[in-house]
Amino acid sequence: MKLNREIWKIAFAYTGVIVGAGFSTGQEILQFFTNHGLYSYIAILLSGLIVLFIGRQATKFGYRIQAESHKTPIFTMFGKISGTIIDYLFVFFLYGIAVIMFAGAGSAFNESFGVPYWLGTLIMVFFVVITLMLDFDKIVAALGAVTPFLIAVVVIIALFNIFNPQVPLEEVNALAQPERTPSGLWFLDGAMYAGFTLATAFSFLSIMGANSSSHTAAARGGLLGGVIITILMILINAALISNMDTVNEIALPTLSLADNIHPALQLILAVVMLLVIYNTAVGVMYPFLKRYSIPYSKKYYIILIIAAVIGYFLSFVGFVELVGIVYPAFGILGLLIGLGLTIRWFMNKSSRKELL
Repeated sequence: MKLNREIWKIAFAYTGVIVGAGFSTGQEILQFFTNHGLYSYIAILLSGLIVLFIGRQATKFGYRIQAESHKTPIFTMFGKISGTIIDYLFVFFLYGIAVIMFAGAGSAFNESFGVPYWLGTLIMVFFVVITLMLDFDKIVAALGAVTPFLIAVVVIIALFNIFNPQVPLEEVNALAQPERTPSGLWFLDGAMYAGFTLATAFSFLSIMGANSSSHTAAARGGLLGGVIITILMILINAALISNMDTVNEIALPTLSLADNIHPALQLILAVVMLLVIYNTAVGVMYPFLKRYSIPYSKKYYIILIIAAVIGYFLSFVGFVELVGIVYPAFGILGLLIGLGLTIRWFMNKSSRKELL
């Protein structure tokens, strides 16, 4: 029973790190998958398989080497020279994701509650900073708490739109706009999104793996988290495809779909969305801070405050624009890390010494 609770705790925290602003609003799924039309489902299955396997390997690896940050597994896989380059790129993109979460919060507050963009962003930055002053177990608990609520709301939105589509299935491909996706190729976008998912969660997965009570808990928690993420991707994509004629013109597509069902559902989703944005911001900021400081030391707090202030001002670039710039590049880096984990897995299978 205790093992099962820990597995679900890891899985929900993993999901919580991933389902931030871009995912919960539908913007990530729209940009990487939906605009490929019906091919989007094949792309999601490809992406899901990668997320399942690599997420499991990342938590296992973190447990094996007792990783304190992403630096240890990256240096172990790529060596000191290449590892240093990847490490700096990784830190840069982790911070970029945090900035996107701040921007997403500003947009969500503005569209849902009429709160000025600058104030909505500031509120999110404030709560992220406060949370990052808590201990690690409380941070993990906070990340996993909102995931079940997101799943429930996404299921309602998806089922309603699947059974009440605005666009017939046979017209979906005609309305698809693959030129609006990162590469224009469904298989490449599917792989890139899997890389982005891994890259976003890799640091946190490594740390969670190291904090797991057993190898089994780490592996199964990572695997279950991948299953949940894949199911959510399919559901959100189904809802967006059912409204293929309008979703490209909306910054926060899922909020619009929820409002079409009932304003109360839109309000509930808006609250859940802000919570999962908060989840991802915390989930990427913590390993970013831990990479360069000992948690809760004076240096940790100084970096936290400086990073939060700079991130607040950078968020004014705009949510949709930031997603289109940062996510594809981070996805490529994530695929590189995924390749390293896969090679490590093959080495483990062909060696008597257990490496991963």
